[in-house]
Amino acid sequence: MKEKAYAWAKALCYYAGENEAFLQRFWKALIQSEGVYREFIYYLEHQNFLCDHQIEGYSLVDIMIWQMDHFKAQLDRGRDDMKDNGDKMLLMAFDTMLQMEQDPMRYISRMQSETGTDYPGKYE
Repeated sequence: MKEKAYAWAKALCYYAGENEAFLQRFWKALIQSEGVYREFIYYLEHQNFLCDHQIEGYSLVDIMIWQMDHFKAQLDRGRDDMKDNGDKMLLMAFDTMLQMEQDPMRYISRMQSETGTDYPGKYE
């Protein structure tokens, strides 16, 4: 399974436009995290989120929703590097969860305070 997981990580990085250095950093962190690795394998096998592993109550889906808010904000500003790139959004959710394990309060604070552009005057 580890070889299959690495091949998928490599493919995700390729389709997300990430380089070899990113892949190697991501893979090293992924195999060191039992919880995120289990989520990654589950998604690989089922194309769905397990949401068993949580950090301070936040799951991979919570991270994905938060990132989608950021994606919408980027589109509102005319930047769309993730437009039509579900692979990048998925990869970034896994990567963010790995980083969140190392510094949970940084991400929890951001997730609780940063939102998309759903209200008038946010960028004024």
